[in-house]
Amino acid sequence: MPDAVSAALDARPTVAEAEEAVRTLLRWAGDDPDREGLLGTPNRVVRAYGEFFAGYAMEPQEILARTFEEIDGYDEIVALRDIRFESHCEHHMVPVVGTAHVAYLPRTRVVGISKLARVVEGYAKRFTIQERMTAQIANAIATVLEPRGVAVVVQASHQCMTTRGVHKPGVAMITSRMTGVFRKDPGARLELFSLLGMRPGAGPEGAC
Repeated sequence: MPDAVSAALDARPTVAEAEEAVRTLLRWAGDDPDREGLLGTPNRVVRAYGEFFAGYAMEPQEILARTFEEIDGYDEIVALRDIRFESHCEHHMVPVVGTAHVAYLPRTRVVGISKLARVVEGYAKRFTIQERMTAQIANAIATVLEPRGVAVVVQASHQCMTTRGVHKPGVAMITSRMTGVFRKDPGARLELFSLLGMRPGAGPEGAC
């Protein structure tokens, strides 16, 4: 786990301190945290945050540690598409909701497919930006599995621009990270897009 994240976890405030911070925000918004409807809100918010940001307690590379080498020479693409995730923008602390498509071309090892989804969750359930999350997912898979290539495509809606600011609902942001053969070989990339039901330079068919 990165040192900065470990240090932040070690310095984490108490539940009581976190609940008091929520009460402060409620007062700042103009409401009374002691009125009946809001009495339990600070505790509910803190518990919800425990779910929203569970990724800080996860080490995604460790999730990938158990691999399998008995693959009978399998040397084609392994892809998992439409992995739904919920994250939070680190700039405005509002939700980012989308899907991730993850693929790799094995060299000698494969990993259980649920682990790919858990790696996405491990990085998504933190304050982040989509560009960094996309790179982190790809880098973790490349580092642990050492495949011939990794591809990650993420499409998400950001409430920091759909519910505030420019107020543009229906807008999706698409990011990608390609390594190895997916970056160097146009044929491998086209095969990947075909498997994922995507067109080069576009999002999943029917999504945009």
